[in-house]
Amino acid sequence: MIRVTDEAGLRTVTIDRPDKANSLTGEMLDALIEAVEGAPGGALVFTGAGKVFSAGADLDEAKAGLATSPLWERLSHAVAVSDALTVAALNGTLAGGAFGMVLACDIRLSVPTAKFFYPVMKLGYLPQPSDPARLTALVGRGRARMILLAAQKIEAAEAEIWGLVDRLVEPEALMGEAAGLCEAAMAANPETRAGIKAMCRGVTVPGVIAGGADQPSSD
Repeated sequence: MIRVTDEAGLRTVTIDRPDKANSLTGEMLDALIEAVEGAPGGALVFTGAGKVFSAGADLDEAKAGLATSPLWERLSHAVAVSDALTVAALNGTLAGGAFGMVLACDIRLSVPTAKFFYPVMKLGYLPQPSDPARLTALVGRGRARMILLAAQKIEAAEAEIWGLVDRLVEPEALMGEAAGLCEAAMAANPETRAGIKAMCRGVTVPGVIAGGADQPSSD
């Protein structure tokens, strides 16, 4: 139900349970974590089979405790700290717990028909610990509250305007666009890629002066 393919430094991870709207079980979360933590570097693309990226937690397992499992946070953390360029290629709607891994990605692409909703307020759960801060960093406080507190469903076009997704791509071009965005990261040396990723997270990188990369003096 989680398919992993590796090709020339690009790992593609596909959620493959379209008959259940790609809802995630505990076993699938374990497989996703393993796929991220074991990635060979370069670039990592997440996508889904069918017309939905993921509906979040499997309903039966959610009722049995999966909705509040630490596996969700472990997955999003693994994505966030990965040295690979991480791209979410959203082939359709993103809902619930699946938000965590997507918010932790470096880049988010989406088909124009996707919808975005995180209905924890309606379901009586708290969101994953890191999700509100990551969501707020992307869309701002008011819009994060629209999604989390008001439980609003956001269309893809609005999600792009808000900054929740970075680019809308037609379905037939989605994976090609994702692969194209990964080319520079796959060609870069690991230290450069990891350093730039760290700087984008606000982490100080040794050897880089305030205000920009080291440059020769103009004096």
